[in-house]
Amino acid sequence: MEAKMTKLNNNIIFDPTLPGEKIESGHLHPLTLVMRDLEKVFKSMGFMILEGPELESDYYNFEALNIPKTHPARDMQDTFYIDGHPDLVMRTQTSNMQVRAMEKYGAPLRCAVIGATYRNEATDMSHEHSFHQIEGLMVDEKISLANLKAVLEEMLSGIYQQDVRVRIRPGYFPFVEPGLEVDMSCTFCKGKGCSVCKKTGWVEMLGAGLVHPNVLKHGGIDPKKYQGFAFGTGIERLTMLKYGINDIRLFHSGDLHFLKQF
Repeated sequence: MEAKMTKLNNNIIFDPTLPGEKIESGHLHPLTLVMRDLEKVFKSMGFMILEGPELESDYYNFEALNIPKTHPARDMQDTFYIDGHPDLVMRTQTSNMQVRAMEKYGAPLRCAVIGATYRNEATDMSHEHSFHQIEGLMVDEKISLANLKAVLEEMLSGIYQQDVRVRIRPGYFPFVEPGLEVDMSCTFCKGKGCSVCKKTGWVEMLGAGLVHPNVLKHGGIDPKKYQGFAFGTGIERLTMLKYGINDIRLFHSGDLHFLKQF
């Protein structure tokens, strides 16, 4: 077939019979996919979705959460402080929104906070200096650990699209009392035991507990009338388990061979 040449402006020659170049469309990052799934799950339970500042005051990031300047719990979080501004930090946790939310909305309150957090950590397969968290907070009358367990089971079952069981163990976090470590039944072996769960049938997932009375007071809420629960977990961790990813550094690597799988 004889080519049909078309003359465009500026004497550019265009052949309309040549096959066009395929323009590839982009797609969402795996972390974004899981964040959107989390938003859907919590909205279905009547939770507000909040974000909040990533550059945060020492007060909301630590002191309002029952972690004063002399508290040893600060050593658990290697913090990025801002030169010339000793009272400003890059938030180490999405828990910084707990007191902000209580101050703005009061009680009763149901909210989930999703966003980036920062810690001065050496990077390896399971640690990054920049990562994402989801924080859940519920404040109302007669809140108990049963409410917390039910919400966590709904969240994890929604993310992994299967029935997930939750177990709780004692743990320490300064802004909750009692504090809990939360495990979920292994989604790979259905609790029978495999290499992912180290043959136990359970995978450690997050920290949680009932909101400490001091935190409620900082939020302007009467701890004698209201109780609450809070929990937090890394979104990278949720995503790695969902898609079978074994290295957290892949999320920010920009490797198209990795990203095109999603």
